[in-house]
Amino acid sequence: MSEADATPFTVGTRRARLVRSAALGSLLGLLLAGLLLVAGPAAPAAAHASLVGSDPSNGSVISTPPTEVTLTFSEPVRLVPDRVLIVAPDGGRADAGEPRAEGAEVFIPVDDASATGTYLVSYRVISADSHPVAGSITFSVGSPSAEPPVLADDGGSDPVVATAVSVNKYLGYAGLVFLIGSGVMLALLWPRRLPRQGPAKLLWVGAGLVALSTAAGVWLQVPYSTGGGIFDVSGDALRDVLASAYGTAHVVRLGVLVAVALLLRPLLAGSAARSDLVLLAGLGLVGLGTWPVAGHPIASPVPAVSIAVQTVHLAAAAFWIGGLVALAGFLLRRADERELGAILPVWSGWAAAAVAVLMVAGVIQAVIELAVPEALWSTTYGVLLLVKIGLFAGVVAVAGYSRRLVRTKIAPTRPGALRLAVVAESLVLAGVLVVSSVLVQTTPGRTDVAQESTPVVEDYAVTLDSELYSLQVLLEPGRQGTNLVHLYAYSPEGEAQPVLEWQASAALPEAGVEPIDIPLLALTDEHATGQVVLPVAGDWQFRFTLRLSEFDQASVEATVPIN
Repeated sequence: MSEADATPFTVGTRRARLVRSAALGSLLGLLLAGLLLVAGPAAPAAAHASLVGSDPSNGSVISTPPTEVTLTFSEPVRLVPDRVLIVAPDGGRADAGEPRAEGAEVFIPVDDASATGTYLVSYRVISADSHPVAGSITFSVGSPSAEPPVLADDGGSDPVVATAVSVNKYLGYAGLVFLIGSGVMLALLWPRRLPRQGPAKLLWVGAGLVALSTAAGVWLQVPYSTGGGIFDVSGDALRDVLASAYGTAHVVRLGVLVAVALLLRPLLAGSAARSDLVLLAGLGLVGLGTWPVAGHPIASPVPAVSIAVQTVHLAAAAFWIGGLVALAGFLLRRADERELGAILPVWSGWAAAAVAVLMVAGVIQAVIELAVPEALWSTTYGVLLLVKIGLFAGVVAVAGYSRRLVRTKIAPTRPGALRLAVVAESLVLAGVLVVSSVLVQTTPGRTDVAQESTPVVEDYAVTLDSELYSLQVLLEPGRQGTNLVHLYAYSPEGEAQPVLEWQASAALPEAGVEPIDIPLLALTDEHATGQVVLPVAGDWQFRFTLRLSEFDQASVEATVPIN
């Protein structure tokens, strides 16, 4: 790619310089447009942890009040203060003390859940990859009632905060591109006779953007986590963020920036020794590693591999794009033909190596984040990855055409062809950047597939009426296997109806299954429960017989589809 970008600019005419400036402006404009396109309009980022279970289970009816509620997530989570609670049927708080998170489980102590009715457990936590996760479950003690008058947290963020988070993230990436591209160019490829002020300024702009993005990221994480406004930030909340893995990564990044700034003087003066460059490279790798530590890779099934691969991927991308900006913006406008003849082959080789690294790292990332092949076409992440692969193939094709022009020495006589190739590469590169930016906000394919494969509780509920009573039937989970049956009896007027004797059976005539008696236990005069094993799927015929007195008895039936 780099040879294609560089060669047309070797023509030492005023017209060629104007074309170079226009091409550079177009490239920077496309990159900026891509960033703005992704940054807005902003939407709440998809959470990458999900609730996979609870005790009591969601929607269950239990006879004994629990002393503790347990929520189990798909990955480790961190609590948002004052956002995990239990609400009693009357709207009051039923939790006691502070909940605690231990890995992927959250434990909520219960103060008093003795009142009959439905309890709501509302939660907002932070997943391992720093995204907020919010929702609610319900359980009932004795018998269900209307849900408590509390709205569950929808997990959304303030629109201003969501926009600020998106813009801030991409400003940080832009800063990395300017910092690494200019730094590598000054360290290894810049001729001694040329002034260094231009790339040095771009380098400082990049460092400033990274520092600003890092500090702002810590601030914005507070309202992003809590769902508050952009200025709803307290000292305690900031300390909580700084104490998390996300905050630690950002503090380390700032420390690396300070160390790099202290070591830049020899580099900018052109007198950096090999030891200075080695130290800067080491610090750079540490700083780059803070991005995956604060993002998706930390929640990967193989976090060490994901963090290493993402760090290398980020380094190669920043070097490739940043080197292109520095090359087209400064070196190609100032170096003479002899200097370019020595520099461009070296840069071309490095750029080709960076592309190869990007391809290998991208494949490894895709395998980890997709987990199964079908996620490539059945999830949003996979579809975006296919688009990115297509665009990347376009870049490689255009670069191959440009390389042939250079190798066959046609470039000096056909600068127009190379200029068109440069514009085409710039356009496709901007598209790759846009898709890549969307990918970092998209739920990984492995998470989507896992959520889709998680069994969903499909409780079956129905009300059956007779002349003597109305019977509410709850069958959970309403699937093949073991099921729990809850029966609630009411008078025709809607009052609780005492029952002297409960009987129930289930049959599947189409499969030759004769009626199976369901043993029932009366929890109260009007509530009974039992357990039945439904061995095969089909339309099961349930029959319930309730005796209300010595002479009053009636039966009701229901057909229940069992999957």
